[in-house]
Amino acid sequence: MNFITPTSTDLLLSEAESENLYLKLIEQINKDFNLANEGIDFPMSISPDELKIQLHEKVYRLIQYKFAEYLNLLYVIDVSEEEIKKLDGSDLVILAEQVAFLILKREWQKVWFRNNFK
Repeated sequence: MNFITPTSTDLLLSEAESENLYLKLIEQINKDFNLANEGIDFPMSISPDELKIQLHEKVYRLIQYKFAEYLNLLYVIDVSEEEIKKLDGSDLVILAEQVAFLILKREWQKVWFRNNFK
C-alpha cells in the first residue's frame, strides 16, 4: 500500500474520513500544536470544513502576529522547508491557506504511516 499525497485540503480530509483516520488526524494536529506551545484544541466533533477554516485562521494569525512561533510550529510538525520556500508570500490570506494545507499534508502522512505500518 503506497502513500499518495493528496492534492487539496478537501481531498485530504475526505480521504482521512474514508480511511477512518480523521479523528487520529485531529489528535495529531492537536498534539503537534501543543508540542510547539501553540495550544490548539480542536474538538473531536469538528467537521472537516470547520477544521479547514479554523486551521487557516490559526496559521494566518501566527504568520501575522507571532512569526517566530509560526516558524517553530513548522519545525515541530516537520513541514518541508523547500515547499514553504516555493510559496508566494505576497498575499497573507492565500499564504496561510497554502501553509495550512502543507501542515495537514504532513500530519496526514504521519497518521497514515503510523496506521499502515504499526
